[in-house]
Amino acid sequence: MRILIIEDDKSLAELLIYGLEEEGFSVDVCHDGQEGLLLALQSLHDIILLDRMLPDVPGEQILKQIRQKAVKTPVIFITALGDSAEKINGLDLGADDYLVKPFDIGELSARIRSVMRRTLDRSDPFLITFGDLSFSEKELKIIHKDRTYLLSKKEAELLSYFLRHPEHVLTRRQIIGNVWGPYAEIEDGNLDNYIYLLRKKLHSLDINLQIVTIHRQGYALKVKQEDSICSVTSAENSL
Repeated sequence: MRILIIEDDKSLAELLIYGLEEEGFSVDVCHDGQEGLLLALQSLHDIILLDRMLPDVPGEQILKQIRQKAVKTPVIFITALGDSAEKINGLDLGADDYLVKPFDIGELSARIRSVMRRTLDRSDPFLITFGDLSFSEKELKIIHKDRTYLLSKKEAELLSYFLRHPEHVLTRRQIIGNVWGPYAEIEDGNLDNYIYLLRKKLHSLDINLQIVTIHRQGYALKVKQEDSICSVTSAENSL
Protein backbone atom coordinates (compact mmCIF):
# COMPACT_ATOMS: atom_id res chain seq x y z
CA MET A 1 0.00 0.00 0.00
CA ARG A 2 1.35 3.43 -0.96
CA ILE A 3 0.71 6.37 1.37
CA LEU A 4 1.09 10.08 0.64
CA ILE A 5 1.97 12.30 3.60
CA ILE A 6 1.36 16.05 3.17
CA GLU A 7 2.97 17.60 6.25
CA ASP A 8 5.07 20.75 6.60
CA ASP A 9 6.63 19.66 9.91
CA LYS A 10 9.67 17.83 8.55
CA SER A 11 10.59 16.25 11.88
CA LEU A 12 7.12 14.78 12.27
CA ALA A 13 7.11 13.66 8.64
CA GLU A 14 10.39 11.79 9.15
CA LEU A 15 8.97 10.03 12.20
CA LEU A 16 5.86 9.05 10.26
CA ILE A 17 7.92 7.74 7.34
CA TYR A 18 10.06 5.61 9.67
CA GLY A 19 7.10 4.25 11.62
CA LEU A 20 4.91 3.48 8.62
CA GLU A 21 7.71 1.86 6.64
CA GLU A 22 8.39 -0.33 9.67
CA GLU A 23 4.73 -1.36 9.41
CA GLY A 24 5.27 -2.38 5.78
CA PHE A 25 3.80 0.63 3.99
CA SER A 26 5.39 2.46 1.04
CA VAL A 27 5.52 6.18 1.83
CA ASP A 28 5.90 9.37 -0.22
CA VAL A 29 6.04 12.77 1.45
CA CYS A 30 5.82 16.43 0.47
CA HIS A 31 6.07 19.48 2.72
CA ASP A 32 3.88 22.09 1.02
CA GLY A 33 0.26 22.23 0.04
CA GLN A 34 0.74 23.07 -3.64
CA GLU A 35 2.90 20.03 -4.35
CA GLY A 36 0.61 17.92 -2.19
CA LEU A 37 -2.43 19.00 -4.17
CA LEU A 38 -0.76 18.13 -7.47
CA LEU A 39 0.19 14.67 -6.22
CA ALA A 40 -3.23 14.03 -4.69
CA LEU A 41 -4.97 14.90 -7.95
CA GLN A 42 -2.97 12.21 -9.77
CA SER A 43 -4.63 9.41 -7.72
CA LEU A 44 -1.31 7.62 -7.29
CA HIS A 45 -1.79 6.63 -3.66
CA ASP A 46 -4.04 4.33 -1.65
CA ILE A 47 -4.47 6.81 1.21
CA ILE A 48 -3.45 10.39 2.07
CA LEU A 49 -2.37 11.70 5.48
CA LEU A 50 -3.12 15.41 5.28
CA ASP A 51 -1.99 18.13 7.67
CA ARG A 52 -4.83 20.58 8.11
CA MET A 53 -2.67 23.65 8.72
CA LEU A 54 -0.24 24.07 5.80
CA PRO A 55 1.46 27.41 5.05
CA ASP A 56 0.53 27.84 1.38
CA VAL A 57 -2.53 25.80 0.40
CA PRO A 58 -4.45 24.79 3.57
CA GLY A 59 -5.34 21.14 4.04
CA GLU A 60 -9.04 21.99 3.94
CA GLN A 61 -8.62 23.52 0.49
CA ILE A 62 -6.65 20.52 -0.76
CA LEU A 63 -9.38 18.16 0.42
CA LYS A 64 -12.12 20.32 -1.05
CA GLN A 65 -10.42 20.50 -4.45
CA ILE A 66 -9.65 16.79 -4.78
CA ARG A 67 -13.22 15.89 -3.85
CA GLN A 68 -14.53 18.38 -6.41
CA LYS A 69 -12.33 16.62 -9.00
CA ALA A 70 -13.90 13.28 -8.00
CA VAL A 71 -10.67 11.95 -6.46
CA LYS A 72 -11.87 9.26 -4.06
CA THR A 73 -8.54 8.51 -2.37
CA PRO A 74 -9.21 8.13 1.38
CA VAL A 75 -7.93 11.05 3.47
CA ILE A 76 -7.04 11.14 7.15
CA PHE A 77 -6.63 14.64 8.59
CA ILE A 78 -3.71 14.93 11.01
CA THR A 79 -3.93 18.16 12.96
CA ALA A 80 -3.54 19.96 16.27
CA LEU A 81 -7.14 21.23 16.03
CA GLY A 82 -9.00 18.78 18.21
CA ASP A 83 -12.31 20.31 19.26
CA SER A 84 -15.55 18.70 18.13
CA ALA A 85 -16.54 21.49 15.75
CA GLU A 86 -13.24 21.18 13.86
CA LYS A 87 -13.60 17.40 13.60
CA ILE A 88 -17.15 17.68 12.30
CA ASN A 89 -16.10 20.29 9.76
CA GLY A 90 -13.21 18.14 8.55
CA LEU A 91 -15.41 15.08 8.12
CA ASP A 92 -18.08 17.13 6.36
CA LEU A 93 -15.43 18.32 3.89
CA GLY A 94 -14.83 14.72 2.87
CA ALA A 95 -12.17 13.39 5.23
CA ASP A 96 -12.48 9.70 6.09
CA ASP A 97 -10.97 10.07 9.56
CA TYR A 98 -9.48 12.70 11.86
CA LEU A 99 -6.43 12.21 14.08
CA VAL A 100 -5.31 14.84 16.59
CA LYS A 101 -1.62 15.47 17.30
CA PRO A 102 0.23 14.12 19.16
CA PHE A 103 -0.66 10.52 18.36
CA ASP A 104 0.93 7.09 18.55
CA ILE A 105 2.13 5.43 15.32
CA GLY A 106 0.24 2.31 16.35
CA GLU A 107 -3.02 4.25 16.51
CA LEU A 108 -2.30 5.81 13.11
CA SER A 109 -1.67 2.36 11.59
CA ALA A 110 -4.92 1.10 13.07
CA ARG A 111 -6.81 4.10 11.67
CA ILE A 112 -5.30 3.46 8.23
CA ARG A 113 -6.38 -0.18 8.30
CA SER A 114 -9.86 0.78 9.46
CA VAL A 115 -10.31 3.40 6.74
CA MET A 116 -9.09 1.03 4.03
CA ARG A 117 -11.44 -1.73 5.19
CA ARG A 118 -14.39 0.66 5.06
CA THR A 119 -13.37 2.24 1.77
CA LEU A 120 -12.62 -0.97 -0.10
CA ASP A 121 -15.50 -2.88 1.53
CA ARG A 122 -13.42 -5.94 2.13
CA SER A 123 -12.13 -8.00 5.01
CA ASP A 124 -8.75 -9.08 3.60
CA PRO A 125 -6.52 -6.43 2.03
CA PHE A 126 -4.28 -9.04 0.44
CA LEU A 127 -6.45 -11.27 -1.77
CA ILE A 128 -7.98 -9.79 -4.92
CA THR A 129 -10.11 -11.67 -7.45
CA PHE A 130 -11.04 -10.49 -10.91
CA GLY A 131 -12.30 -12.64 -13.76
CA ASP A 132 -10.95 -16.15 -13.16
CA LEU A 133 -7.77 -14.90 -11.46
CA SER A 134 -7.04 -14.52 -7.76
CA PHE A 135 -3.94 -12.67 -6.62
CA SER A 136 -2.30 -12.63 -3.20
CA GLU A 137 -0.52 -9.32 -2.68
CA LYS A 138 1.11 -10.63 0.48
CA GLU A 139 2.61 -13.72 -1.16
CA LEU A 140 3.12 -12.20 -4.67
CA LYS A 141 1.17 -15.16 -6.00
CA ILE A 142 -1.32 -15.70 -8.82
CA ILE A 143 -3.94 -18.34 -8.07
CA HIS A 144 -5.64 -19.81 -11.14
CA LYS A 145 -7.85 -22.88 -10.95
CA ASP A 146 -5.83 -25.42 -8.91
CA ARG A 147 -2.40 -23.92 -9.58
CA THR A 148 -0.32 -21.05 -8.18
CA TYR A 149 2.40 -18.91 -9.78
CA LEU A 150 4.90 -16.63 -8.10
CA LEU A 151 5.69 -13.18 -9.55
CA SER A 152 8.66 -10.90 -9.03
CA LYS A 153 8.06 -7.99 -6.65
CA LYS A 154 7.73 -5.43 -9.44
CA GLU A 155 5.49 -7.68 -11.54
CA ALA A 156 3.29 -8.16 -8.47
CA GLU A 157 3.08 -4.41 -7.78
CA LEU A 158 2.12 -3.75 -11.39
CA LEU A 159 -0.53 -6.48 -11.45
CA SER A 160 -1.87 -5.28 -8.10
CA TYR A 161 -2.34 -1.76 -9.45
CA PHE A 162 -4.23 -3.04 -12.48
CA LEU A 163 -6.42 -5.28 -10.31
CA ARG A 164 -7.31 -2.39 -8.03
CA HIS A 165 -8.50 -0.40 -11.04
CA PRO A 166 -10.16 -3.02 -13.27
CA GLU A 167 -11.60 -1.83 -16.58
CA HIS A 168 -10.16 1.67 -15.99
CA VAL A 169 -7.77 3.35 -18.42
CA LEU A 170 -4.53 4.01 -16.54
CA THR A 171 -2.03 6.45 -18.00
CA ARG A 172 1.67 5.67 -18.15
CA ARG A 173 2.24 8.45 -15.61
CA GLN A 174 -0.26 6.94 -13.19
CA ILE A 175 1.23 3.47 -13.51
CA ILE A 176 4.83 4.60 -13.12
CA GLY A 177 3.92 6.91 -10.23
CA ASN A 178 2.09 4.17 -8.34
CA VAL A 179 4.45 1.27 -9.01
CA TRP A 180 7.84 3.02 -9.06
CA GLY A 181 6.93 6.19 -7.13
CA PRO A 182 6.04 9.75 -8.24
CA TYR A 183 9.69 10.86 -8.27
CA ALA A 184 11.14 7.78 -9.94
CA GLU A 185 13.35 8.32 -12.96
CA ILE A 186 12.90 5.27 -15.15
CA GLU A 187 12.96 4.70 -18.87
CA ASP A 188 9.66 4.13 -20.67
CA GLY A 189 11.04 0.81 -21.83
CA ASN A 190 10.98 -0.52 -18.26
CA LEU A 191 7.22 -0.20 -18.10
CA ASP A 192 6.85 -1.70 -21.57
CA ASN A 193 8.94 -4.71 -20.55
CA TYR A 194 6.83 -5.40 -17.47
CA ILE A 195 3.59 -4.97 -19.42
CA TYR A 196 4.94 -7.50 -21.93
CA LEU A 197 5.85 -9.97 -19.18
CA LEU A 198 2.42 -9.74 -17.55
CA ARG A 199 0.65 -10.13 -20.88
CA LYS A 200 2.75 -13.18 -21.65
CA LYS A 201 2.03 -14.67 -18.23
CA LEU A 202 -1.74 -14.13 -18.46
CA HIS A 203 -1.79 -15.63 -21.95
CA SER A 204 0.34 -18.66 -21.06
CA LEU A 205 -1.83 -19.43 -18.03
CA ASP A 206 -5.00 -19.21 -20.12
CA ILE A 207 -6.43 -16.57 -17.78
CA ASN A 208 -9.44 -14.71 -19.14
CA LEU A 209 -7.86 -11.29 -18.55
CA GLN A 210 -5.93 -9.09 -20.92
CA ILE A 211 -3.99 -5.83 -20.64
CA VAL A 212 -5.31 -3.67 -23.46
CA THR A 213 -3.43 -0.74 -24.96
CA ILE A 214 -5.67 2.32 -25.28
CA HIS A 215 -4.23 4.47 -28.06
CA ARG A 216 -2.66 7.70 -26.76
CA GLN A 217 -4.21 7.14 -23.31
CA GLY A 218 -2.61 4.19 -21.54
CA TYR A 219 -3.57 0.67 -20.56
CA ALA A 220 -6.59 -1.12 -19.10
CA LEU A 221 -7.04 -4.56 -17.55
CA LYS A 222 -10.14 -6.15 -19.04
CA VAL A 223 -11.93 -9.47 -18.96
CA LYS A 224 -12.21 -11.19 -22.33
CA GLN A 225 -15.81 -12.20 -21.57
CA GLU A 226 -18.78 -10.08 -20.49
CA ASP A 227 -20.24 -9.71 -17.00
CA SER A 228 -17.03 -9.71 -14.97
CA ILE A 229 -17.00 -9.17 -11.25
CA CYS A 230 -14.15 -7.77 -9.17
CA SER A 231 -14.03 -8.62 -5.48
CA VAL A 232 -11.69 -8.85 -2.54
CA THR A 233 -12.12 -11.55 0.08
CA SER A 234 -10.79 -13.46 3.09
CA ALA A 235 -10.33 -13.03 6.81
CA GLU A 236 -9.38 -9.77 8.49
CA ASN A 237 -5.66 -9.08 8.50
CA SER A 238 -3.29 -6.38 9.62
CA LEU A 239 -1.71 -4.46 6.72
